[in-house]
Amino acid sequence: MNRVLCCTLAALGLLLAGCNTVAGLGKDIQKGGQVLQDAAKK
Repeated sequence: MNRVLCCTLAALGLLLAGCNTVAGLGKDIQKGGQVLQDAAKK
């Protein structure tokens, strides 16, 4: 359990470090949603 939590927090930290602004994070989430929508249409 501890290991999973630690890995999750590390991944979240890397994700947030990659997007320096809230707007950047929003764009990343939007792109991810678009990829899922495109995959669902196929």
